[in-house]
This record gives sequence, structure tokens and C-alpha cells, in this order.
Amino acid sequence: MALNPRQPAPALEVKIVDGGTWSLRDSKPKSFTMIVVYRGLHCPICKTYLGDLEVKLPQFEKGGVDVIALSADSQDRAAKAKAEWGLNSLRIGYGLPTSVAREWDLFISRAVRDGEPTEFTEPGLFLVKPDATLFTASIANTPWARPPLDHMLRAVGYFNERSPLARGEA
Repeated sequence: MALNPRQPAPALEVKIVDGGTWSLRDSKPKSFTMIVVYRGLHCPICKTYLGDLEVKLPQFEKGGVDVIALSADSQDRAAKAKAEWGLNSLRIGYGLPTSVAREWDLFISRAVRDGEPTEFTEPGLFLVKPDATLFTASIANTPWARPPLDHMLRAVGYFNERSPLARGEA
């Protein structure tokens, strides 16, 4: 594994559907940067998950969390997902390179159905502390194995109250 809690997170920079570029190094959250990697426009489970994230976004922001959702999709596919899925407030990044996805220990899949890109990144959710060290990672090789966002909201509250150390460093 390349990722280790309490160690610097890999560099990450993506273009944003609404224009500009987002960079982890420039993210200055009060508590965490939450990076949500989704599979892409072809994934109906991603649509539901990101829709839930859109609804809960104000709660994450209230907890001091800077949120971005991103994929390996092209600009056109990411913009289509943002529009069709009603993601009006959620920041959507696109063009995640496979090489960078691998630095984040993400699984890469090849298309097996019509409508899927040739290769795409499987889901991941990461909390990165303001000092750019990894706090927690949830990595899946299927679209179904994602942390419930209600659990993440409770966790952020707990982390903000108690400031525990990241675990899994041994």
C-alpha cells in the first residue's frame, strides 16, 4: 500500500466542471478535506451516493470539511453527471489520471458493459487533515462498498471533538 495514515497524502490536482483547477495542496479546511472518488457517469449507484452527498453537503461544511467529488471521466461526462444528477453545490472534478489513482491505492476497472469508459476508477473516500496527512481511507473495488455518509458526518463530529490519532499506521 502506498497510503499510510499520519503520512502525507499523495499530490492531487484535477480540473473542476465549473471551471478552474482544484488542488489538495491549496485546500485549507478547518477540519478535513473529504475526497470522494466516484466511478463516473455510467454508475447509477454513484448517482445515488453523490445525490446524498449533495443533500448533506451543508452539514459537512458546518463540520469544517472541504468536499470534492471526482472521477476519471472526461469534462463532458463529468458535466453531464453534474447536470443530470442535480449536483448544484457539490464540486465535481474530472480527468483523474490512472497513475494518480494508483498512488491513492484505488482500484482500476476495465469496461465490461456498454456505456462504461475503457478504464475507470473504482470508489474511494478519503479524509485528509489540514496538514495534508491522511487521516482515513475507504477504498472499494465495487460500487456498493462505500461508507454511509451519515456515519461519516458522525465521525467528523467525533474527530472534531476528541482529536483522535489516525489508526492503521503500524
